[in-house]
This record gives sequence, C-alpha cells and structure tokens, in this order.
Amino acid sequence: MTELTARPVAVAEPAPHHGRLAAGALGLPSVLFCIVTGAAPLTAMLFNVPVAVQGGGYAAPAAFLLATVALTVFSVGYIAMSRRVTSAGGFYTFVTRGLGRVVGVGSGVLIALCYIVFAASVIGVMGYFAATGVESWTGVRIPAWGYMIAGLAVMTLLAWFHIELTSKVLGVLLISEVLALLVLGIGVLVHGGAHGFSAKPFNPAEIFGNGSAISVFGGAAAGVALFAAFWSWVGFEMAPNYAEESRDPHRIARSATYASVIGLGLFYMFVSYLFVSGWGLPESVQAVKDQFEGAFASAFFPLADRYVGTPLTTVMQVLAITSSFACAMAFYNTGARYLFSLGREGVLPAKLAKTSKRHSPATAAMTVTILVALCGLGFVLYDPSTEGALLKLGTWAPLLGVFGILGVQALASVAIIRYFLTKARDGFHWWSTLVAPVLGGAAMAGACFLLVANRSALSGAGDAWFIRFLPEIAAGMFAIGVVIALVLRRRKPEVYAELGHFTLADSP
Repeated sequence: MTELTARPVAVAEPAPHHGRLAAGALGLPSVLFCIVTGAAPLTAMLFNVPVAVQGGGYAAPAAFLLATVALTVFSVGYIAMSRRVTSAGGFYTFVTRGLGRVVGVGSGVLIALCYIVFAASVIGVMGYFAATGVESWTGVRIPAWGYMIAGLAVMTLLAWFHIELTSKVLGVLLISEVLALLVLGIGVLVHGGAHGFSAKPFNPAEIFGNGSAISVFGGAAAGVALFAAFWSWVGFEMAPNYAEESRDPHRIARSATYASVIGLGLFYMFVSYLFVSGWGLPESVQAVKDQFEGAFASAFFPLADRYVGTPLTTVMQVLAITSSFACAMAFYNTGARYLFSLGREGVLPAKLAKTSKRHSPATAAMTVTILVALCGLGFVLYDPSTEGALLKLGTWAPLLGVFGILGVQALASVAIIRYFLTKARDGFHWWSTLVAPVLGGAAMAGACFLLVANRSALSGAGDAWFIRFLPEIAAGMFAIGVVIALVLRRRKPEVYAELGHFTLADSP
C-alpha cells in the first residue's frame, strides 16, 4: 500500500505552503460517494433526460451511450497520469506537469472557480425544490434564498469536520436517490412500459434528425442531446483530488474513476431508456414538452404515479432536495481542495493551505463559503424570485462551469500526451498515453463546441449578457491564473519553479 506521508519528491517542502490533509481517511467506497454525488444521479436524470429528449427525441439513451464511451476513453489517459502524480491539485497538477506552469496555473484557477460556481448553482436548485416542496406540503412560503443560506451553513459545518463524516453523509443521500430511481425503473419493467420495449432508443443514428423531436418541438438538435448527456458526468474526475486522503491513492483513483464513469453510464442508460419506454417513444417527447410548458414539475413524477404510486413521487420530490444538497456539497469539497492546493504552492495566499485540527482544508473551505455566498447573492439580487433560483442561478451558472471543466479536460488530454512523450517516456504506451488521450481530448473539445453553439437553447436565456459572453467569461477566469503565474515567474522565481511539483507519493 502506498505510504501517503512520504517526503515530497523533486522539490523541498516550504513550510508556509505545504499543509497536509488527513492521510488514509478514505477508502474506495468513501471516494466513490464523494465523486458520484457530484454527478448527482437523481438531479441529473430529472434535468438532463428531458433536455436530451428535447434534442434527440426518444434516442436520449443513445446519447448517454456515446458519452459513456467517450468518457471511458478519456479516463484511460487520465488514470495513467494519476498513477504518476498524487496530489489534491488534480487537473492543475496534471496540466502543469504536461504543458508548463503558466497554462497549468490558468487551468487551476479556472477549474477551482468553476467548481465554486457549480456549488453556488446547485445550492440554488436545492433552494428552489425546498421552497416549492415545503410550500406544497405545508403551505408555508419561504423564499428559495432562505433555504440556500441554510444549506450553505450546513455545508460549511460539515467541511470543518473530518472528510470521512462528509463522505458518510453523501453516501446515505446517494444510496437513497439511486434506490428511488431503481424502484421506478423496476416498476416500468414489471408493467412492460407503455407499448413494450424497443432497441431503437439505443441506436446512435436516431439522435440525428429524430422524427419525434421534430414533430413535437419543430426541430431536433443532436448537439443539445449529446451535451445534456456529457453534462450528467460533471465531477467524475474528482478521484485524484482525494488522493492525499485515500488509503491507497493509485489503486483507488483508478477503480473510482472507472467505476464512476462506467457505472453512471450504465445507470443513466437504464433510467433514460425506461423513461422513454414508460411514456412510449413518441409520447415521451410530448411529455417533455408538457413539462417545459408547466404541466408538471418533472416528467418523471407522472411516471412514478403511474407505475409505482404517489408515495414514490413524494419520495422523489424530497430526494430532489437532498440530491441537490449532496451534489453541491461534493462540488464545495472539490473547490476547497483546489484552493488548498493552489495556496500550498504559493499561487494563492498561503493561508489557504492551513488545515484544521481534524486535517480538513478549513481555510480553503471557509473561502469557498464566502465565494459561493457572493455568487449566490449576485444572482439573487438579479432575480430574487424562487423561480429565479432555478432558471437563473441553477441554469445559467452551470453552463459556465461545464464549459470551463470540459475545456480543462481537453487541455489535460494534451498535457498527458506531452508528459509521457517528454518527461515519463518509461510509462509511455501507444493506447493509454497517446491514442486514448487524443480521442478523449477530441470528445471534450467537441462537447465544448456543442455547448457554445447551443448555449441560448440550453439556458433558455436568449441573448442575456451572461450567456452571450460565456466563453469570454471563462477565458477571463483562465487569464487570471495566467497573470498570477507570470507575476510569480518575475517576482518569486523560487516559488514559480515549484508550481505543480508538489506530490505526496509517486507510483513505483
């Protein structure tokens, strides 16, 4: 088993920067809970399946199939790199090792801010479901921002304590939402769906120009369907961020990444297939249109009523709240670990690398709380309505986060190739460190293009300035990191020389 307290390699360890997280705190199940809750299976299905159906009609399962294949291929090179580099820095460390410090710091700052934006946006979703759910059950009306404040307070409290406590909370919520969706799926299977079962939804050719989507929505957009599928995996790459707290980082990073990508892919295909089969292939597209027109909160809820019963619908309404909370908590944790890593290496203030007595990244976590609160406040001031928490904060902000993360994933693919061609030739393999990263990087770049090309339709915001300038905003976030790196290179060359080179273990 790899020793996590090993002395860092390649560089000395400046005391002001290099804090230590709780070594050996997490096993494979705990890391999986932290990762998969970031993907938020229930929330992903409630939101992304209807969007995929809008774009590709009843062929939504095929979109999830293609995304599963693309992300599995991307993971091959990603895992090869994670076996060489163990650090809470994740993408920041990987890109720095492969493409240099300037690009690496730009990527690190961008992705840290993206995860913080994600945490804020999903807290908005949680606030919306909590506000509407509690009002429908009790008649008590509390604005969404009230629940958002409470949710952020609980996240902050959990982040202050040991990471193992957080993973247990996330695990309980994850298992509950997966079970609810499985019960719904089994109900559809037992009843034979609306008109039996067909293989057509798994045919990738059906995504393009789907007749059902055209007849109901007046057009079909394969890009929207594919992007909705890719969107559902955001957070799957978190395993290396928990490496320092894992009991066996190299083995766990590999197992957790593959398990989350393939496991989520199979689950998403199962749920989306039973969604379109439960409604009936053409009827599923009409159901999504009815949802978008306000006939019901989610097209999944009538299915739960029909095939299982109203108790499951109520459970799913409750889990929509807890799933959103768990998702936001996972993004919060990852954002804190990126800030911790950047502080430890001197990119950001060294105080961010300070840990609590429980070895949690306490200062970084409190900083995330402040940034999440500011992001949420900005959107609430723009639109304080409960609907705004979902349609503005919960819908616009994730587009920025997804674009940034997909862009960094594409850069990471290039970095992996260059790293093994120039610095780690002993680990070079034609498939895992060349072909797979090329294919994975191309898939990520393609997903970025789909997002930008379809951002108005995906956001429902038309030409709102935030959506119109989304690529420029992401580029600006990246540029902040580039400027920091250039300043460090000029003013603190000794700190600059160490960037991206702090690790707690190397593979044998």
